[in-house]
Amino acid sequence: MNLSFCVRWPQPIASGANNGGHRKAETGKLVRRLPVSCRVANRQSANPMSRTNIIALLIFGAILGYFLSFGPETTQNFKAGVYRLLAPFLTGGSGIKKQITSVRSGLKSLDELEHENAALNVENRELRATNKGLRDVEHEVNRLRHALNYRERSMFKLVAAEVIARDSSSWWRTLTINRGKRDAIETDMPVVTDVGLVGKTTTVSDTISVVLLISDENCRIAASVEGSREQGIVSGERVTGGLTPLLDLNFLSKQADLKPGQKVYTSGVGGVFPSGLLIGAVKIFRVRELDGQAQLTPAVELSHLEDVFVVTGRR
Repeated sequence: MNLSFCVRWPQPIASGANNGGHRKAETGKLVRRLPVSCRVANRQSANPMSRTNIIALLIFGAILGYFLSFGPETTQNFKAGVYRLLAPFLTGGSGIKKQITSVRSGLKSLDELEHENAALNVENRELRATNKGLRDVEHEVNRLRHALNYRERSMFKLVAAEVIARDSSSWWRTLTINRGKRDAIETDMPVVTDVGLVGKTTTVSDTISVVLLISDENCRIAASVEGSREQGIVSGERVTGGLTPLLDLNFLSKQADLKPGQKVYTSGVGGVFPSGLLIGAVKIFRVRELDGQAQLTPAVELSHLEDVFVVTGRR
């Protein structure tokens, strides 16, 4: 087997006028000496895709002519087959487009929802404030309604008064009301609410009065116990800080044996407090060396007084 090799010589590099001509002559001699087969191969390698392109064009033309030879029915069937093959891809593309559109709509909806949420938060705060105001009004209306009902059904002549101040030295000792001598208020008049006894007036001016609370140790009230013949003297306990005040019912018999929850009322002895005003309820009973003593919880929550009544006499 004969093997022939084709060699491509590099282009000469011109280094001067004299050397250029000599090298060109040598190069020409070398090219003339190359075999014919090498020159043919060089020409073919310069255009390697020409034969492939021709073959591809011939195949495409044959296929095109083949399809053009189809009748209308065959062409329709062919189109149907092509669409059948492409249908999954077209459906998938349509689904992806819908998903993208849905995502865009979702993003827009999220912005709208965020804006609506902010507006709802503002509206919610406003409604809460309005609701609180309405509850306060409702509480005030109910309180005044109860006070009015108590005033109408009470057996005493009552003068309504508003609490305007408290003694800053001790929360439980005294408070000041906005009624005085001009309203027929005098010293040592009982002060009550629709729940029970609050105290008595001590210092009275023309327009205001000071009330000594039943929780003060200097306030003493003759009392009787519901469901028994026991009577005693109620006085307040000195407390400090935020402790809830309690009352002491002293000078009971050792055999009293009072039960928690028994109610204690004014007995009317002494002339300051009329009988029948609720003072409080028994919390505990204990026997001392000389007598019995009960500790009472006041009927009126003295720390939240807003309106009271001054008893000026009986009807």
